[in-house]
Amino acid sequence: MPVTIAFDVYGTLIDTHGVVEKLRWMVGDKAQAFSHTWREKQLEYSFRRGLMQLYEDFPVCTRDALSYACAFHETPLTEAQKKELLALYRILPPFEDVKEGLTLLSGAGHSLFAFSNGTAEDVRSLLSNADLCSYFLDIVSVESHRSFKPNPAVYSHFLRRAGSSGCDAWLVSSNPFDVIGAISVGMRAIWLQRSERQVFDPWGVEPTITLSSLREVEGQLARYLNNN
Repeated sequence: MPVTIAFDVYGTLIDTHGVVEKLRWMVGDKAQAFSHTWREKQLEYSFRRGLMQLYEDFPVCTRDALSYACAFHETPLTEAQKKELLALYRILPPFEDVKEGLTLLSGAGHSLFAFSNGTAEDVRSLLSNADLCSYFLDIVSVESHRSFKPNPAVYSHFLRRAGSSGCDAWLVSSNPFDVIGAISVGMRAIWLQRSERQVFDPWGVEPTITLSSLREVEGQLARYLNNN
């Protein structure tokens, strides 16, 4: 039974910590912590801008979070270094299980969409660099709605673009806030737990399915659909 599947991009398909090697050249042994601060602030800034209705697109959140990470870790970078890191954000690498997982799902006849807080231009650059564009029917960005996940309106925006209803659409995401957001509007959701240390938010909302690899999604989804 083919279904509509929305894939989060940053952190789910694409490794946001793919900048660590370059950071080691710039900030030394602070690279890993720097990368995590950068990512956490990037998300925080998108949440805050969405709540305050002071929209700036995801690249602005990413740029400002980079400046915060520099100040927090006391690692001043030159403007040229910052530009280099921001350029890398458009060609981050995919996780190693992505192509195989998408191939299995596409082969099963499911309708696949990229659904991201990022701009359509940046997401297309990422997917093109990773040779993943051909798997997706469309790239759905929140930018046209001028807000960010987990605003319920952006999931409704996705459903309209995909021509699907909530109960027939799935989200695959490594971000608990994203999974909770999708389920809250009636979608089903697979939490891709990319780290054993990652904890799902204790909000009383559980993922429909929890997996650790994209390779498992097709088989587990088929099993769920056959049993429900």
